[in-house]
Amino acid sequence: MAADMRLPTVQKTVSLSASAFDRKDLVVPGDVITSDTGFMRGHGTYVDDDKLTASVAGEVQRVDKLICVRPLKTRFNGEVGDVVVGRVTEVQQKRWKVETNSRLDSVLLLSSVNLPGGELRRRSAEDELTMREYLQEGDLISAEVQSVFSDGALSLHTRSLKYGKLGQGVLVQLSPSLIKRQKTHFHNLPCGASIILGNNGFVWLYPTPEQLDEEAGGFYTSLEPVSLSDREVISRLRNCLLALAAHKVLLYDTSVLYCYESSVPHEVKDILKPEVMEEIVMLTQQKLLEQEG
Repeated sequence: MAADMRLPTVQKTVSLSASAFDRKDLVVPGDVITSDTGFMRGHGTYVDDDKLTASVAGEVQRVDKLICVRPLKTRFNGEVGDVVVGRVTEVQQKRWKVETNSRLDSVLLLSSVNLPGGELRRRSAEDELTMREYLQEGDLISAEVQSVFSDGALSLHTRSLKYGKLGQGVLVQLSPSLIKRQKTHFHNLPCGASIILGNNGFVWLYPTPEQLDEEAGGFYTSLEPVSLSDREVISRLRNCLLALAAHKVLLYDTSVLYCYESSVPHEVKDILKPEVMEEIVMLTQQKLLEQEG
């Protein structure tokens, strides 16, 4: 009986010359990065037979003598000040657990939220008993990373009125690496909708509110019917986000708006057709290059 056999392939050694790093070498698990013992082992690498080897698929990065591999696809590693969009998964004692696309569930403490009325006071046992009136399982929130625990879990806060419970809209889940870091991640787009670009890759699209309810402390959510025109704008923006993400284009207010403008000649449902998607993204990239030039 004949059997197919595969001979082991020769492991590729990645050159660590300056020109190689300019090329941003890509490696897969098992690739030998270098056999030079003068380098330090960083994240995404391990030593095998005195050779520095990649443990994840990604891009080789070198800082002086330290070599690490930055994964192409990874969970969100939050930093203090990052804006996130998350979903409440559990109500616990004096805290909510929130899914934020990171390795561990994030934590939102009762002491880290603005209660309706905006008053700054000590949280009482009564507040603890009414926690579900503010946020319950399944609710979406926007928040800011307040601190990072030693195990990497994130502590969130919603003390600013721009943060809080999210009402009617659409959540788009993308890779965190596609979100461009900016001074603000909240944008009211001229097309009639607003967007929250969470650093964790969760993007929230919603109708631009006419006014903010300051008294609600970030917990008021409008349940008024959303007009057909607003729903069409939000659907178009969602498809534009998916088109940009499919072609690995950085997401920020300008790139999203240019993509929206480029998609106007097409029906909303047609944007996700491969040929239309390619045309729209190409036009967007041209506009971005013209702006930079």
